[in-house]
Amino acid sequence: MSRLAVSSHTLGLVLTYYVNYGMSSRQTAGIMKDVHGVSISHQTVLNYANSVALMIQPFVDQFPYELSGSFCGDETYIRVKGRWHYLFFMFDAVKKVVLSYRVSPHRDALSAIRAIDDVLRKLPSIPDDLSFVVDGNPIYLLAQHFFAQHGIPFDVRQVIGLTNEDPVSEEFCALKQIIERFNRTFKGNYRPTHGFGAEEGSVSFVTLFVAYFNFLRPHGALEGRVPVVIPELADLPHMPARWTKLIAMAQDFLQQEAA
Repeated sequence: MSRLAVSSHTLGLVLTYYVNYGMSSRQTAGIMKDVHGVSISHQTVLNYANSVALMIQPFVDQFPYELSGSFCGDETYIRVKGRWHYLFFMFDAVKKVVLSYRVSPHRDALSAIRAIDDVLRKLPSIPDDLSFVVDGNPIYLLAQHFFAQHGIPFDVRQVIGLTNEDPVSEEFCALKQIIERFNRTFKGNYRPTHGFGAEEGSVSFVTLFVAYFNFLRPHGALEGRVPVVIPELADLPHMPARWTKLIAMAQDFLQQEAA
């Protein structure tokens, strides 16, 4: 954060508007001027987002999450340089924690393998009853076959649509609906951006959204708690301060990793 020519409170405000409230970079710059009297360009908002995402991503990816073992996955679309890309999410359906969030130009088996691998890396050990609830795309079966060849077996439960037309879909439809709701939440925040002019911008926005979703956003299904409770964040009076503290914790993590 010391490398950014901005006060910590201003940076926290920018992230709150841009990420939490899903405002576009231009809307964020406008409200900073109109409400707070701070003149910044929309490109500066994007620069701040890119810089913070780079700092915070290792913290988000390597945090020691307490997981339930109930995992589901799905893909959604985002626009990058005028073309549709795929965003692969993997999600702990009970803890409401996002475990993988990969942007890819392709909806292929390699992308599914990478998304599942992100989850496996966060598990202390591979449980005997490991399973993933996903849609009917065959790429997940190919990913399952790949991991089985490398000694990591798990079940893939494929929910075909949301109409419960087969026993598996009926049994696991509720889990699929959970990540469908998550996708709608993401799209609500993403839509005002109108897509991204570069892949860096798309990855940055998704990274920041996942940080917000995991550590800062209260969930009704969790009785108003955030998925990952960090006391140092919970004790702070407002969201800009929580963003600032989360960035500081991410910086401390990077320094510890480099030591």
